[in-house]
Amino acid sequence: MTTPLTVHLPFNRDILGAAFTPAKRGAKPPIERGHWILVQDQSLLVVPEGGGFGLPHGDCPLPLDAAPFWLGTYRDTPCWVVPVAAGAPIPGGLATETLVPMRGTKLPDELLSLGGMAMQGLWWESTSGHCPRCGTRTERIAGEWGKRCGSCHYEHYPHLHPAVIVLVKDGDRVLLARKREWAPGRYALVAGFVDNGESLEGAVAREVKEEVGVDVTDIQYVGSQNWPFPSQIMLGFVATYAGGTVAVDPEELDDARWFPADALRRRVRRDQFRMFGFELLQLVHHPVEFRVADFGIVEHVVAVLVMADLFAK
Repeated sequence: MTTPLTVHLPFNRDILGAAFTPAKRGAKPPIERGHWILVQDQSLLVVPEGGGFGLPHGDCPLPLDAAPFWLGTYRDTPCWVVPVAAGAPIPGGLATETLVPMRGTKLPDELLSLGGMAMQGLWWESTSGHCPRCGTRTERIAGEWGKRCGSCHYEHYPHLHPAVIVLVKDGDRVLLARKREWAPGRYALVAGFVDNGESLEGAVAREVKEEVGVDVTDIQYVGSQNWPFPSQIMLGFVATYAGGTVAVDPEELDDARWFPADALRRRVRRDQFRMFGFELLQLVHHPVEFRVADFGIVEHVVAVLVMADLFAK
């Protein structure tokens, strides 16, 4: 099969192409100057410029309490990552912009991908300082992101947690679900983490059965997206309904129901592939008004890709 368009989604390193070289290759620059990826909570401190945003450049605009984390080289310039304490004052000339799509981020794709890698790098640093076997301090493995214990010599590497997300279709209808805490009328695709020993396709079938009570078949891969909140990889699928009555797991969902696919088909365009969300989707001859959830870019961009594959032909 051809490479899915999803490789070019924000948070995927593919967005940066050959312009980015990870820090695990080559020697650390001797001078801490270059691009600064300043992460405060789930936001970046950026420089407003020309109606957009850029990274601070040169010397770090903040006092450094510890050595910055070297992420790699972007456009022949080192990228340094610094965590900024919540509530810390913002230096003049900088602005705070969220990395979270559901909060209406305005960052371009390149900064979302760099910021996502920075957040995952900081998460890894904060959770890998001691050996998970014996508790001894770990040290970075040369040329790798991994850590090695100086006592028992155990090695471990950054953890990515795989999760599947699936659109279930049945002829001219699609199955969407919602959580109780979401805004009224907001629906999304069924999703969940992959269990130990489980194939991705098996995880799709199990999650659908557990959460909405139906069986699926003809499970087909659509694409994937890195999701740095804090360290997931989302794998999108489309599946065909194979039987059963919709019955939600009340501990997971508030509601799940079938919606006419035609209502989605009228709203999906190929120029939406890189957008952060669906518009409000009106069901003209249906008693429920709904929109696809915008709490995560994966939810709706994967949905757009799937819908376009199904309907825009």
